[in-house]
Amino acid sequence: MRRLVAALLACALAGPAMAEVNREALAAERPPKLLSEFGFFTDAAADRLAPGVVPYEITAPLFTDHAEKDRFVFTPAPYRTGGALDFPEGAALIKTFRYGARKVETRVLVHRAGGWAAYPYVWNEAGTEARLKIAGADLDLQTRHGPIACRVPNMNQCKACHVDAAGTFQPVGPKIRNLNAPGQLARLVEAGVLAETRADAPLTPDYRDETLPLETRARAYLDANCAHCHAPGLPADNSALYLHWEEDRPLHLGVRKPPVAAGRGSGGLAHGIVPGDPDASILVHRMGSTDPAVMMPEIGRSVVDPQGLALVRDWITAMK
Repeated sequence: MRRLVAALLACALAGPAMAEVNREALAAERPPKLLSEFGFFTDAAADRLAPGVVPYEITAPLFTDHAEKDRFVFTPAPYRTGGALDFPEGAALIKTFRYGARKVETRVLVHRAGGWAAYPYVWNEAGTEARLKIAGADLDLQTRHGPIACRVPNMNQCKACHVDAAGTFQPVGPKIRNLNAPGQLARLVEAGVLAETRADAPLTPDYRDETLPLETRARAYLDANCAHCHAPGLPADNSALYLHWEEDRPLHLGVRKPPVAAGRGSGGLAHGIVPGDPDASILVHRMGSTDPAVMMPEIGRSVVDPQGLALVRDWITAMK
């Protein structure tokens, strides 16, 4: 994946200027009906990028029903902050979900004058064009992982994960610590996405790296998959279960923490995490469920992530 991103980035930097991103479409109050009207790709079927559209990767990606994701950014000026990148108006984040060669949907986040807006596009079977689906879509897919009931979110559902502590719609993934893959920050500076990079830039580790300590991997996984809600000031703040990378208080991480509300969600269990006993831990119960009234995350997946669940189970088992 990293070699692919580097190759795409090299093409973005060196390729001929065949077309330009449609800045009028980015600024328009109404999004275009077709993804191609944004001008992000000179050849959508081949994923050939327009000048200024830059590929990137996330060190600890969100699990979404085994989908592979291609991420791109367009920005008229380089920006960065300590948290999510403070992109200027006219910037766009483009994320395509696919299974192998089949592209399923592309979500476009656009920074307009009134703030960020999210638009879901669904691809045709040929992978040559994607059409806007304001109301979302339900797709039954056959994948190498088995059948997947893919739910493309509507525009309002996007807000469930993308609202910050102030209630403002914001991007979630592109934080400096999530972009700090080997060599990537320097490449993004060269491409004009970031203003600068530092040797001491923060890092969210890749939870897929089995050479890292078990706790580090589990915490990185929970940050990627849960912290967009389970952090102070975010939608699940009332639970007092905080799973963001910076949290270091055992109780707020769920250790021997009773649930705020009992019932089906808790599975009748008494604590979020019971050290040494994953089967008695609410966290494992909810991660292992596909019941919409129980499972966590509650949107973005319809199947269990077996690797993620095993990682968290092993972490809890190893706790003293």
